[in-house]
Amino acid sequence: MHHHPSMFGYPKEDLVAGLVVFLVALPLCLGIAVACGVPPVSGLVAGIVGGLVVPFISRAPLSVTGPAAGLTSIVLVEVQQLGGLAPFLAAVMIAGGLQFGFGVLRMGRFATLVPSAVIKGMLAAIGITIVWKQLPVAFGVTGGLGDIAGQLHTGAILIAALSLVILYGWKHTPLAKLKLLSPALVVVVVASALGAWFKRLPGLTLAGTHYVNVPLGSIETLYGALPRPDFVALGTPAVWMAGVTIAIVASIETLLSVQAVDRLDPLKRQSPPDRELLAQGTANLVSGFFGGLPVTAVIVRSGANVAAGGRERMSALVHGVLLLVAVVLAGTLLNTIPLACLAAVLIQVGLNLCKPALFTTQVKLGLTQLLPFAFTIG
Repeated sequence: MHHHPSMFGYPKEDLVAGLVVFLVALPLCLGIAVACGVPPVSGLVAGIVGGLVVPFISRAPLSVTGPAAGLTSIVLVEVQQLGGLAPFLAAVMIAGGLQFGFGVLRMGRFATLVPSAVIKGMLAAIGITIVWKQLPVAFGVTGGLGDIAGQLHTGAILIAALSLVILYGWKHTPLAKLKLLSPALVVVVVASALGAWFKRLPGLTLAGTHYVNVPLGSIETLYGALPRPDFVALGTPAVWMAGVTIAIVASIETLLSVQAVDRLDPLKRQSPPDRELLAQGTANLVSGFFGGLPVTAVIVRSGANVAAGGRERMSALVHGVLLLVAVVLAGTLLNTIPLACLAAVLIQVGLNLCKPALFTTQVKLGLTQLLPFAFTIG
């Protein structure tokens, strides 16, 4: 079907859908940054850039861009190996430049050549990494799995447990019919209220390290607090290797996500893959420059967009504007969100990526499918 030429062709539907996507994206932007071991503001910057830059270049009507759970394990490893966030941000900018180049060279069609067993293995590995990294946070621990026994915090455990109950029980409640209510957002609100109540109960009071930490103040103060890329690192081979890795994985994840969302589009439109690579490359250049995580088209946000009745790219733009407003005007509120509830949201995301059924299916398909799947996870 002919693609509607204007992103502002369906203002009413896209305003509602943009609000829904914002409510889904806010906890995920914060949570993915926490999972990557970087400041929460880097996740928010990535979400804002994905919303404000991509819609003007992309021609994917329903796809929404933001920090990707699929890049969590890569970000974690590369930030450590490169010696901090500043050289990693330089790698994100390199990745953006390479993706833009992929788009110019019309390389979007090659994404279909990646074997499905490798893609499934990559998603399962990401799911495993997210769960194993977030379990200590859910227990209120600042270290790894080995520190849980010695450091566990009852208040954090109660918040994480209640959050998981809400997330997994949501579809069985009448509230599931309300499009404007995202279970992740409900979890954030309930957990923030619990965190405030626990301040009166000595055994359950959360410490400052158990909360989100977003810089507060004017736009100038916020801008000054953003991490900065280390441009000197652009001369380092390791930074270029990281940039190439991010560019390839982010491009594959984006193109597969866009393909999946096109299948959900009620208007049956097809998104041009090369144009999407140009848009994502530009967004990663901007995100890296302003201290944000690498971005991709994200299936969770895009799925929420379709479910909420989104019709055009305006819904993604609305979600980006609302994220910017939240960072500038609601920083104090964001800092009342306990990390334990974001850990619960991410554990659910991680478990969805590595469901037991995925492993049993690969076993049934035989060694030709199982070996690349297992090798990729390894």
